[in-house]
Amino acid sequence: MPDDQLPSHDAAAVDSAPPARPLDPIDAAILRLLRADGRASVRSVAEQVHISRANAYARINRLIEDGVIRGFSVRVDHERAGQAASAYITLKIVQDSWRSVRAKLQALPGAAHIALVSGDFDVLLLVHTADNRALRELVLTRIQAMPEVLSTRTLLVFEEQDLLPGRPPAHR
Repeated sequence: MPDDQLPSHDAAAVDSAPPARPLDPIDAAILRLLRADGRASVRSVAEQVHISRANAYARINRLIEDGVIRGFSVRVDHERAGQAASAYITLKIVQDSWRSVRAKLQALPGAAHIALVSGDFDVLLLVHTADNRALRELVLTRIQAMPEVLSTRTLLVFEEQDLLPGRPPAHR
């Protein structure tokens, strides 16, 4: 593997991960760096945390194999990508229907994040759509048509900010 490339693993497929254990300060620093820049090279990570490339490579591999790192992703500016409308949708669902509902929500266009939560509703869904008309169609014709969904509430996102460790929030 080239020095400037991170190991490639399908971390989502790790089902038999070892039990959780506390991270040491070096592992925590590696995670901070990779959260801020998932494209950072192993060499760069090693230099910034003051360890050898071999040690950095081994630690990153262990974090992947242990299921701590679940994958590498891209942060998207949804407006620039033609998804000008974003919303959090809360759902109340039929008891014991989470797995079925989750599978259906994952298949929706624009679904970005799904969480089973406690409180006044059961599911929190983040979606990105081209515009409010597409959002309306998604909620009224796709989500509310699911037999397991008892009710929904849509919260429009006016502005959002990714929070990255070690970086102050940018103001637009």
